[in-house]
Amino acid sequence: MFIGAVDYELWAWRPHLEVWVLVLAALGVGYYVKRVLAPAVPGGAGEITRRQKICYFLAIGFLWLASDWPVHDISEEYLYSVHMIQHLLITMVVPPLLLLAVPEWLAERIVDVRRPWTKRLFHPVMVGVVFNACLAVTHLPLLVNLSATNGPVHYTIHLVLFVTALGMWMPVCGPLPSFRLRPFGKMFHLFAMSVLPTVPAGFLTFAGRTLYEAYDKEVRLWGIGVTVDQQAAGLIMKIAGGAYLWMIIGFIFFRWSRQQQRRDSVLNRAVLPAGVTEGADMPAADLLASDSLADDSEVLTYSQVAEAFEASFPPLEEPTN
Repeated sequence: MFIGAVDYELWAWRPHLEVWVLVLAALGVGYYVKRVLAPAVPGGAGEITRRQKICYFLAIGFLWLASDWPVHDISEEYLYSVHMIQHLLITMVVPPLLLLAVPEWLAERIVDVRRPWTKRLFHPVMVGVVFNACLAVTHLPLLVNLSATNGPVHYTIHLVLFVTALGMWMPVCGPLPSFRLRPFGKMFHLFAMSVLPTVPAGFLTFAGRTLYEAYDKEVRLWGIGVTVDQQAAGLIMKIAGGAYLWMIIGFIFFRWSRQQQRRDSVLNRAVLPAGVTEGADMPAADLLASDSLADDSEVLTYSQVAEAFEASFPPLEEPTN
């Protein structure tokens, strides 16, 4: 293992000019949107919130981290497992942050929601299938070996993954409400995205031979063997990527649950007549005769009647020994 030579070459700072140009261009676009486009929106509707600004800077930061030294150098020259981490940042972290940073008024300028082909293009099934198909194809040995030695192919693969990932995240956190799914739809969509990568991840983890000759080098960084590196890449793709998606699924579920509880609480308070607080003792007949329930223009539901009778009786006391 020629670890010393690797360390000397790798840890010498080697900034990538194309990445810095991309980052500076992204910052320039953000400045132009903030200073030129936003003030020109009629009626002062061109608002950019603090959360959108934070998401935008985080997206650029993670894009720079994934594309520049040392992550880029390690992932393209030494360890395919780090290459997998790079892909997770490009497809799972940067795209949702970027979508959360785009205001609705700006998205409507980019995507014409009035055209029927746009909704078909961003349909959850369509974007999910296209993204996972590209994900599987870009992990074929032929493309991986070629991208490790060919710069244009390497950046084209990253661009394809990034663009298709933007489409995959559009139904979850896109800036256009007409393209976003309801909470259960979002959870099912992300669940499917966590299951489909099982095939390429298993292909990497359980392969009994070296799949990518470009990473089968005599010089091994940190003494990690090529087979172990390949298996680690498969586990990162499946376990780390799946855990990340399930964390977001859990966040969506608990936020939806809190919203439902608040809505139910508001509805319960709206049913009670004026001057009566929730949980107060009140005869069932008086409650049913109140203006909030006994409106001739509305028909009482079973749940309303049941709640009214439950409110009229005190809770049963547990028997004492």
